[in-house]
Amino acid sequence: MGGRTITRHEVEDFLYREASLLDEWRLDEWFTLFEEGGRMEVATTDWKGWDSSSAGSFMCDDYDLIKARVKRLKSRKAHAENPHSRTHRMISNVLILEQGDKTVWVSANFIIHRYRDGGTYSYVGRYEHVLLIEDEGLRFRFRRSIPAMEAMDPGARLSFIL
Repeated sequence: MGGRTITRHEVEDFLYREASLLDEWRLDEWFTLFEEGGRMEVATTDWKGWDSSSAGSFMCDDYDLIKARVKRLKSRKAHAENPHSRTHRMISNVLILEQGDKTVWVSANFIIHRYRDGGTYSYVGRYEHVLLIEDEGLRFRFRRSIPAMEAMDPGARLSFIL
């Protein structure tokens, strides 16, 4: 396990697959992209850096909370997503920032168009991920979404997965 060089093409394929799973609302399959113990954050619009003690988050989930979020989003009790939003994700500017023996740190830009309750919302930002390198492929160790907007539009809930 590990020790192999990861190409940008492999990272792009991983991120494109993730986007497709989320757009198709295949949340159980999406959850398998995380290693056990993985984490996910969505930074606030005024996020200034990696120090989580001084940076705010809209969402800061450990592995168990991600699992619970998926379960809740799939249930009828998730009123904000019943029926679920239609989304269209575009991923670009994928970069490998640093690679070790077992992990690779990557960044990418995103645009997510969300259609819900007759409204259209656009979310623009950057991803910064730490991916675990496995023989079978890549998995999220840490997944962070950093919105580029100065503020969220009224009605632009984050009940779907950014």
